[in-house]
Amino acid sequence: MSTGTREFKTIGVIGLGTMGAGIAEVFARHGYDVVGVEVDEDGITKGRQHLEGSTARAVKRGKLTEEEQTELLGRVSFATSLSGLADADLVVEAVVESLAVKKQIFADLEAVVKPTAVLATNTSSLSVTEISTANASPGRVVGVHFFNPAPVQGFVEVVRTVVTEPSVVEDVSALVRTLGKNPVVCGDKAGFIANTLLFGYLNHAVSMYENRYASREDIDAAMRFGCGYPMGPLALLDLIGLDTAYEILETMYRQGRDRLHAPAPILKQMVTAGLLGRKSGRGFYSYEAADSPVVVPDDRTPSADDAPELKHDIQRVGVVGTGTMATGIVEVMAKAGYAVTYVGRSQDKVAGVSATIERSLDKAIQRGKLEESAKAEVLGRLTGSTSLDDLGDVDIVIEAIAEDLKVKTTLFENLDEICKPGAILATTTSSLPIIECASATDRPQDVIGMHFFNPAPIMKLVEVVSTVATSDDVAETVSALCAKVGKVAVSCGDRAGFIVNALLFPYLNDAIRMLEAHYATADDIDTAMKQGCALPMGPFELLDVVGNDVSLAIQRELYLEFREPGFAPAPLLEHLVTAGYLGRKTKRGFRDYSNR
Repeated sequence: MSTGTREFKTIGVIGLGTMGAGIAEVFARHGYDVVGVEVDEDGITKGRQHLEGSTARAVKRGKLTEEEQTELLGRVSFATSLSGLADADLVVEAVVESLAVKKQIFADLEAVVKPTAVLATNTSSLSVTEISTANASPGRVVGVHFFNPAPVQGFVEVVRTVVTEPSVVEDVSALVRTLGKNPVVCGDKAGFIANTLLFGYLNHAVSMYENRYASREDIDAAMRFGCGYPMGPLALLDLIGLDTAYEILETMYRQGRDRLHAPAPILKQMVTAGLLGRKSGRGFYSYEAADSPVVVPDDRTPSADDAPELKHDIQRVGVVGTGTMATGIVEVMAKAGYAVTYVGRSQDKVAGVSATIERSLDKAIQRGKLEESAKAEVLGRLTGSTSLDDLGDVDIVIEAIAEDLKVKTTLFENLDEICKPGAILATTTSSLPIIECASATDRPQDVIGMHFFNPAPIMKLVEVVSTVATSDDVAETVSALCAKVGKVAVSCGDRAGFIVNALLFPYLNDAIRMLEAHYATADDIDTAMKQGCALPMGPFELLDVVGNDVSLAIQRELYLEFREPGFAPAPLLEHLVTAGYLGRKTKRGFRDYSNR
């Protein structure tokens, strides 16, 4: 099959583990003849089983017919020697992540393959350049990094070295497109695009767990429900394999000396102890058996008997603010059956809240998500006011005003005087220190963070943030209240970023640095993270939605709190904000939206 200047008909795949067998299947599925090479007959048997099992699942799901499966398997032949690759037009190496093993294979291939054959490595972290030096013709060596599972994932990183011939990169990219995959070309840097960004984030999550800032369940739930990620970071590490993750991080750290890529110490301890994740039956979580995806309870699993309870009686809820977040919280509480008193600065703003909620309820009724009769009930629970004094009888006040510490502390001084003893005072701040609000009152034990995500009626997550002064009863009550109103509560301490922003924004900052270094384009980086890591949005799409000014403010807070050099805001982000390129809201950010 012609894809460019070269014609690719026969593809060699060395190593038929999960990854290699998946790559062989992809090529065979698209009409290429494939020669799979393993070290012995046992390896070939396992490789054949991988292929048969994967294609049988595809038949069961209606993705392949039985005839297509038979044809596909018929295109794959097997060999236990590299000599079986004499006719291959492209050879893809997919063996263990060992530089010595890979170099030996590329050296041995020299005597076997024809001079025109292209040689590719599927390494996810090792230097393609170093691997290529083992071959007498390093110009024909390229990285072709498929993602697992190869038959399903639509993204491939094509990695060029400083000596890879441009025609090789072009032809391999064209070949990848014939497989229905989306190739992105990048330079030879440890981790390439996707792993560089993904593993910095995963490593940070491990450190957060290691420091006991939050439980494994809460860290994972925070990223699933707060960011829409398909898996939490610790569950994802168990799937990848902690040994693999450690090796990738170690390689990235050795090459870039970025402290954020230095593997968290607990990773090495777990690998040494044989806690490798799903494949060993135990990692951050415990599994039913080795290679099982079924999580089973262990000594760290929260007991159903320990579900949070309302230690304070909550009947009436107060909300201060009339913006999007405050309005959303009012709607959530009223829908859940609570009487809500909300306070705004003017009668117009107060009226705007009930009008917005009424519109939201009408839309829900139109979609069949709410009964018409429920609308009057919800609106009947609302009391709008322009006076804070009307919050005197509420059981909890949730503040959702401007992110200005001086304004918030003044409000908490007032609430402390107005609210009855025992009333809980909560702030929805996403970045300011909650202890400052608590210290402005004579009841710091009753002050807590309740960080809802926007839009509050839709987003499931609430970060329940305790200060050093917050009482256990208050924290438990707020978590129980979240559950009663249909939210997922995660618990953490009062430090910049809490869980979600502390994990999300350094990752976004890393993506900006990658763009700044001209390593890849914004489009390619977004493609890598959406298709390679199954994230709902690429980093630059997300930054433009959040707003570069908001992102910069959060990044500065994280840097000030942790003093971590890698958290210092990327200069490009500073420049865009200075120029007024804030994202979608100004029609220009990392992309131009003026014609959209």
